[in-house]
Amino acid sequence: MKRIALFLLTNLAVMLVLGLAVNLLGLNRFLSANGLDLTALLGFALVIGFGGAFISLLISKPMAKWTMGLQIVNDSTDPTHAWIVATVRRFAGQAGVAMPEVGIYEGAPNAFATGAFKNSALVAVSTGLLQSMSREEVEAVIGHEVAHVANGDMVTLTLIQGVMNTFVVFLSRVIGYVVDRVVLRNQNEGPGIGYFATTIVLDLMLGVLAAMIVAWFSRQREFRADAGAAQFMGRRQPMIHALARLGKLDPGEMPKTLQAMGISARPGGMLALLASHPPIEERIARLQQAQS
Repeated sequence: MKRIALFLLTNLAVMLVLGLAVNLLGLNRFLSANGLDLTALLGFALVIGFGGAFISLLISKPMAKWTMGLQIVNDSTDPTHAWIVATVRRFAGQAGVAMPEVGIYEGAPNAFATGAFKNSALVAVSTGLLQSMSREEVEAVIGHEVAHVANGDMVTLTLIQGVMNTFVVFLSRVIGYVVDRVVLRNQNEGPGIGYFATTIVLDLMLGVLAAMIVAWFSRQREFRADAGAAQFMGRRQPMIHALARLGKLDPGEMPKTLQAMGISARPGGMLALLASHPPIEERIARLQQAQS
């Protein structure tokens, strides 16, 4: 319940901020009696498209701490915590990035990395992961998450999401205007029902297409992070073993803002096109092919 409430409140706050921004900049007046102002519309689309994506990125670390109930263990004297922190520090040193914050949370076997910048990231593992895997397998998973940080995957996905959002907002409103004025021949000063109906439908349809494109990029990023973990470990077998173990475990549900950064997810059927992670079998096969 806490996660749902925080998710809804965060999204409401983001929409309020974006609404205020486009009002102050005058970008919400792209439709007038003189027609469609494409420059203002592009500005509107950019603010809405990139604004939400970048705000989500900037608040990703505090949101992860609040929603997941993270215990930050960088200074912990617990032997298990000290081992996890030392592993993250070793891989961060190999990757040439600053030491991330390290967290542990109660939950099903999973792990994630988040943060707006490479040198101020957060890497977290679940108690379920620690209980279900050998130390070598956990180290491989940690290597995978540090590879996400080193590759700048959080920023890359944010940029791709921003581009896709901008495309959806801009194109749906241009087509909506054409349908309203040319197809339905609305001669009124303001936009008619054709504009609003077309915009809503295209926002949904193009939004699904955009989500598929973002998901495809996310899946490619997972292959790179697996390879990065193998490089940190000095061999691929620990990552292969970790993936095989994950394939037999239920990764549980994570907040949508963190799903793409988790080590594992398990969608199927048509939802595979919207999956942030490739099937475990494909990830293992990719590592084995690289090994041969």
